This record gives sequence, structure tokens and C-alpha cells, in this order.
Amino acid sequence: LSEIIYAYSSASNNNGSAFAGFTGNTPYHNTALGICMLLGRFVFMIAMLAIAGSLATKKIAPVTTGTLPTHTPTFVVLLIIIIVVIQGLTFFPAFALGPIAEHFALFAGKTF
Repeated sequence: LSEIIYAYSSASNNNGSAFAGFTGNTPYHNTALGICMLLGRFVFMIAMLAIAGSLATKKIAPVTTGTLPTHTPTFVVLLIIIIVVIQGLTFFPAFALGPIAEHFALFAGKTF
């Protein structure tokens, strides 16, 4: 399970690597990984352009005491921490449970 998740997340991030135990050279996986690559590139590009177009049409709000300035190191650090935590929580269950499930399957005689 971890190998498949890694292969698809790697393909959608335009890296294209996979673990050695995963045989991805099948017509199904070649097609599915190719679709992941296309979606990983173009869906996010189109979404970012749509957000930029929406923000370009909005009026600038006046600065108040409750405004968080976006040009300070505090904003950058908070943004990076939030991105890392959300990405970590996204993949943690699969990466943590994959080896555990493979361990139980190995001792049950269902692998190798």
C-alpha cells in the first residue's frame, strides 16, 4: 500500500520515482500514473490562475489593527508550518499503517 501511494503521490508531484518493490510497468499503472501527472500539473495551474483572477478583481481592504501583514517573517513562518502540518497529516495514516499491514500479512503467509 505504501509503495502504491508513494508512486502516485510522486507522479502527481512530477517526480516519477517509485519503490523497487512496486511494478508499475503495466498498462493500467502507466495510464493511471500518466493521468496523475497531468492532473498534478494542470489542475493546480488552472486553479491558481482562477484564484489570481478572482483576487485581481477585488478591492483593496484598508489596513486595521486586526490585519496580519504578509510581508513579515512571522507570516512566512506561520504559512510554512501550516503547509507542513497539513501535508504531514494527509499522508501519515497511510505511511504509518502500510508497513504494519504488510507485517501482519507477512506472518499470515499472504505475501512473498
